[in-house]
Amino acid sequence: MAVHRQRAEAQDLDQLARRAAAAAVPRREEGLVVCENLVRIFQTEGVEVQALQGLDLAVAQGEMIAVIGASGSGKSTLLGILSGQDVPTAGSAEVAGHDLLTMKRRDRLGYRRTTVGFIWQQTARNLLPYLTAAENVMLPMTYTGVRRSQRRARAEELLDLFGVAHCRDRDPDELSGGEQQRVAVAVANANEPRVLLADEPTGELDTATSDEIFAALRKANEDLGVTVVVVTHDALVSEQVQRTVRIRNGRTSTEVLRRVETGEDGVEALTAEEYAVLDRNGRLQLPAEYTEHLHMRKRVRLALESDHIGVWPDAAARQAKSEAEAAGSGRGDAEPASKPSSEPTPEAQPEPDSPSADGVSGEA
Repeated sequence: MAVHRQRAEAQDLDQLARRAAAAAVPRREEGLVVCENLVRIFQTEGVEVQALQGLDLAVAQGEMIAVIGASGSGKSTLLGILSGQDVPTAGSAEVAGHDLLTMKRRDRLGYRRTTVGFIWQQTARNLLPYLTAAENVMLPMTYTGVRRSQRRARAEELLDLFGVAHCRDRDPDELSGGEQQRVAVAVANANEPRVLLADEPTGELDTATSDEIFAALRKANEDLGVTVVVVTHDALVSEQVQRTVRIRNGRTSTEVLRRVETGEDGVEALTAEEYAVLDRNGRLQLPAEYTEHLHMRKRVRLALESDHIGVWPDAAARQAKSEAEAAGSGRGDAEPASKPSSEPTPEAQPEPDSPSADGVSGEA
C-alpha cells in the first residue's frame, strides 16, 4: 500500500509540474502568418545592426493588411523573412505551417514557388522582358510540373481577372506601368499561393494607377482567397486596407483597424481606430508625439484604474515641461498679446490617481 501511495503521489507531482510549465508558456498567437519575438541582426564591417528587435505579428487567413514604417524601421527585413529570401536570427516565424527559422534550403525553394507570391516595387523585376505577358504568367507553373495546356488556361484566367487580358501577347516594354504591375499580380498568383507579399507595389505609379493596382490586389484577396500583406511607407496607401500595422524601431508599435458602420440615418461610413500594440512581455511603444509633448524621458509613473492604466511623466519631466512653457511665455511677452493658455499650471494639476491628470491613458 505504501509503494502504491508513493507512486500516486509522484504522478500527482508530475501532473502539477506539467500544468505549471504549461501555464508559464504564453498563449501562442493564431493565424496563417505568425511572428513572435522575431529578431534579425546584420553584421556590417564588424558592427551589429538590429533590424528587427522582437517583432510580433499575426495575420489571419484571408486578411489583407498593410505594414507601414519609415525607412530603416524593419519592414523590408520582415518582408524578406516572410518571402523566404532571408532567415531570422532568433524568435519564430511561421507561414502556412512552414517554420522559416529551421526550414532547409530545398524546402525553402519549394516554399517560394508554391506557398508565397511576391511583387516587387520595380516593375522591371517582376517580368522577364523577352517573354509576353501570358508567357510570364505561365513561367512559374513550369517549375511545379503543370501541363502546358493547363498553364495556358490558368494564365488566360488570371490575366482576364486582373483586367489585362488584352495584353496577353505583348512584351513588357509594350505595357504601361499599371499594366505591368497587374500582370505581375497575375504572375504572383500563378501557382495558387497561400500568401501574397507586395513590396511598395505602387511606389512608381501615380494615384489613379495605384488605385487600379490595389483593386487587383483586392480581387486576388476576395476572388482567389489569398492572404495579402502589403509593405509601404505611404500612409495614404495603407488606408486601402482594413488593418494597418506600423513598425517602429524593429517592433510593431500601433495598429489601425477600419470598418464600415451604419449610422442612425442609415448612411454607411468608414471609421478608423488606432491601438497601441502590447507584446507578450507587456511592452508597448507610446507615440513619439505624446511623449515629446509631455517631456517623458526614461521613467514614467503608472496607476491602475478600474478600466484603464494611467501613464504620467515623473517629477523631472513635469519640471522640464513647466520650464519649456515658461520659456515660451517669456518669448511671447515681446510679441503682440495672445490669448492666454487655459492649461493649468503644474501646481494646479491633479495627482496621478485622478483620471484627469496630465498624462497618457491607455485601455487596460
